[in-house]
Amino acid sequence: MARGGRRRRGRVGRVIIVVPSIFTLANLFFGVWSIVLASRGEFYLASWWIVLAGALDMMDGLFARMSHTGSRFGAELDSLVDLVSFGVAPAALIYFLQFSAQGGFAWVFSFAFIGAVAVRLARYNMLHRESSSRGFTGLPSPAAGMTLAVYYPFTLTEFYQSQLSGWPWPQLLILLMIMLSLGMLSNVHYARLPRLGVRSRSGIMGLIFYLIVLGFAIWARDIFFFPLGIAYFAYGFARAIVESRLEQHDHELADDDAAPSQPVVLHDFNATRQRRKRLDT
Repeated sequence: MARGGRRRRGRVGRVIIVVPSIFTLANLFFGVWSIVLASRGEFYLASWWIVLAGALDMMDGLFARMSHTGSRFGAELDSLVDLVSFGVAPAALIYFLQFSAQGGFAWVFSFAFIGAVAVRLARYNMLHRESSSRGFTGLPSPAAGMTLAVYYPFTLTEFYQSQLSGWPWPQLLILLMIMLSLGMLSNVHYARLPRLGVRSRSGIMGLIFYLIVLGFAIWARDIFFFPLGIAYFAYGFARAIVESRLEQHDHELADDDAAPSQPVVLHDFNATRQRRKRLDT
């Protein structure tokens, strides 16, 4: 009986270890499928398969943390998959959607974005042990990739057609790819998504947050996710600017407090008048 119990526990342990990798490979599957669909001109499905890959990427990390089965192998596999799903797939989507008709060298912008994702993931792996559990250094690559991916569904909305269709979107997309690339390579701090739970106030707030996002994903996904991605990207830089101003203000106050006080000179006006009279005489 004891041996049978140990065997069952060993099998369960192996299954628990394998599950996060299954989520990771499913992430890769939808990333590659998105590339295939984009090459065929099926941009709508290609966009949402990248978002689904992002959901699977979040689930494999969540399951690994909950089961305490994180490993170096899983981290390296996750990075390789993220390069495809959030680097190559969204860059290919934008290339087939916009850049393929803009000249022979427009693909360079897609390459630059993929390169930024690769550098971002390599830096994350190198600094992962020292990184804070509260946030990321640089824009996370899934956020950057999904922001690009949901641009096309956003163009199909009534709001875009009536208010934004006249904007120079080919040039704006180039600017967006450059800004997202710089965001990934920057040292700007981005907060992690809230964690789920029912035993603490923060966990309950995280649950409410995900339920709200799920509601918008069901009822208004086409118009919701692209502005959300832009807002998250801008939030990091706005926070960095505010924190920099506050730190500068604190340093100025500290310098003022540390500066030696100037001596106060009290003048004896009567003595000054007497000296002047003597000089005049």
